[in-house]
Amino acid sequence: MKIILIVLDSVGIGALPDAAKYNDAGANTLGHIAENTENFDLPNLAQLGLYHLLPDTGLRLPASLLGNYGKMAEASNGKDTPIGHWEITGLITEKPLPTYPDGFPKDLIEEYETKIGTKTIGNYASSGTEIIKALGAEHCQTGYPIVYTSADSVFQIAAHEDEKIFGLKRLYEICEIARRMLVYPHNIGRVIARPFIGTDGSFKRTSNRHDYAIDPAAPTLLNKLQDAGYEVFGVGKIKDIFNGSGITDSVRTINNKDGMEKTLEQIKKESSGSCQQHRLIFTNLVDYDMLWGHRRDIPAYYKGLKEFDDFLPRIMEDMSNEDILFITADHGCDPSYMSHTDHTREYVPVFVFGKKLKKGVDLGIRKTFADLGQTIADIFGIEKLSSGTSFKNEIML
Repeated sequence: MKIILIVLDSVGIGALPDAAKYNDAGANTLGHIAENTENFDLPNLAQLGLYHLLPDTGLRLPASLLGNYGKMAEASNGKDTPIGHWEITGLITEKPLPTYPDGFPKDLIEEYETKIGTKTIGNYASSGTEIIKALGAEHCQTGYPIVYTSADSVFQIAAHEDEKIFGLKRLYEICEIARRMLVYPHNIGRVIARPFIGTDGSFKRTSNRHDYAIDPAAPTLLNKLQDAGYEVFGVGKIKDIFNGSGITDSVRTINNKDGMEKTLEQIKKESSGSCQQHRLIFTNLVDYDMLWGHRRDIPAYYKGLKEFDDFLPRIMEDMSNEDILFITADHGCDPSYMSHTDHTREYVPVFVFGKKLKKGVDLGIRKTFADLGQTIADIFGIEKLSSGTSFKNEIML
């Protein structure tokens, strides 16, 4: 039996009640894309219940459903990728990870420069594409890496992939140094390598991004599955998000399409050996967030959703009768939201499909993303998670 868990990174579905506290009042990633897209049409997600979650958009509901649907609220304090994924797997973050909207402290940067043997430039909150436009030429002239942050708990380092300027290997090395530094008391959620190529006026980020996360603060669903002898296969940046904790194997991806294809490869793969009779295939499709959400690109975001919707039947057809598919998100990043370009504090959708499951069940509004992880634990019959309420009995025949 396989469970496939696909996270559409940033595909939120409406502001949470506390969104104003995060400067996100009124955000609605999916709702606003639907409202701003002529002939919005995602028929396969609609058959899992998407349009039932968008009642104010006037979309025609399908005559019948193939799956089950609901929304989940984030119980954790934050709206970042690790926090969202950790909560999906049962770990609620009560104390938010630290952020540095005014840049990192001078003494921290000086210590970092000493450790890496070079000065840095930047050290302020910025969009990644904007900061390489502003500082890329200076970086190429001086060889100084660009340090920046955002509204999230991130220490980002941008550098040119050309070894004559900086090089990818060296970028990864200085990110690893930063990761070793930025534990307690800083406890920054992620150090992110942001490589780019090109020349002044045409700099372009590449797919060689690498995230260095802190370990989850407590065991998650993934650890419990691994302890029970089950395989946990990460697709995309899942391994990075959990810093490898609870991951038995993984594969990197270059974009959403690659992530979908590699997920399908794993669905088709026959499990072998008693320790792999149960498998979790855990996928993150990051382009929604990284390429289209933060850049506030509604047409491209919709096109990406359409590509996933078109691919979805291939996943569903190749699932065995026992396999179960969950589709959700980790936070929002409303491309219509112009007050800022950061993540948005939103509910996330949850869709469930299995050839032997009930169809058309409204799972309602769940109080925490952890309900999803608890449901998976319940289906696999492993130790119960510390947070979340299973909805297994609501979907099983």
